[in-house]
Amino acid sequence: MRFQLEKYKGIHPGIILERLLAKKEIAQRPFALSIGEHLQTINAITKGRRSLNTALALKIEAALSLEEGALAFLQTYYEIAQMKKKALHTPNLSHLRKSLFWDTDISKINWDKQYRAIIQRVYERGNETEKQELINFMDKKR
Repeated sequence: MRFQLEKYKGIHPGIILERLLAKKEIAQRPFALSIGEHLQTINAITKGRRSLNTALALKIEAALSLEEGALAFLQTYYEIAQMKKKALHTPNLSHLRKSLFWDTDISKINWDKQYRAIIQRVYERGNETEKQELINFMDKKR
């Protein structure tokens, strides 16, 4: 499986796990019981709602005869992909004063979902540098 790992980089390991179980015709419930885990845990992982910790990855790999560390490798690269995706959707925070967002942690702002409130706050309380950074970051429609 070593040569195949490259093409799966950035994909949640739960998706790969779900495909492997389907390919081997193993249902989630008996699989979860066989490795001593809760069905809800396996289900959340296969749906991509939960990350895969190293201990559980090793259990799953042993049960499915996978190369040791394969799923942990996929989880790491999935997290890297998510961080890169998040970094693309964040303006240059050095151009924005933290006091502008005094009531929230500026590093946890969802710039895509909360854009209306962000635009309003920057245009009401921000200086020209902050307004320009917002213009550079946001697309013209917003």
